[in-house]
Amino acid sequence: MSIVVEHDKRRKEILERALDVFVDEGFEDATFQKIADRCGITRTTLYIYFKNKREIFNWSIKQMLMGVEADLQRVKADQSLKTPEKLTLVLTTILDRLQENKRLLSVVLNYLLHLSKSGTDTDYRVRKRTIRLRHILASIAIEGIRRGELKQVNVRELDDLLYGLIEAAIFRLVVLRRDSVDELRHAIELAVQQMAV
Repeated sequence: MSIVVEHDKRRKEILERALDVFVDEGFEDATFQKIADRCGITRTTLYIYFKNKREIFNWSIKQMLMGVEADLQRVKADQSLKTPEKLTLVLTTILDRLQENKRLLSVVLNYLLHLSKSGTDTDYRVRKRTIRLRHILASIAIEGIRRGELKQVNVRELDDLLYGLIEAAIFRLVVLRRDSVDELRHAIELAVQQMAV
């Protein structure tokens, strides 16, 4: 009798255990073998799911960002909400997701610091990964200005302000090692209230 392997379930388990390895060892010191060992599988089996540790790492980031984007698209599409409510809900949803993925953020930050030391343009890499998020924020703002629910402001500057609150949350969670970013919720509400008509 053959064994049925649920590939999606196995892939998710690998991603979770690989994150443990990245957190414990750092991206540079994590190896494909260490990940396979933590998963209780052979390297050969691990190759069925991923080509290398960078692919595992990128999948972890992609999985988190896809979840965030799906949540934000639902909020953006909700016609029962006014623009200030949408902006507040979008930003607090992001805060919740950041808090849930604090360990992954720690690994990503360490990875970016390592790249920065080697002379790699980390700003470009971060912008490439977050451009869709920034686009959602900007499109909600543009819609709000068009509907007369937000003041006439420079959308790029507004987008930078809102994204800056997200960056502050990451800093507080990862660098300052706070368990919560609840104090930023008030800052978000205050910023959105100042923009509302």
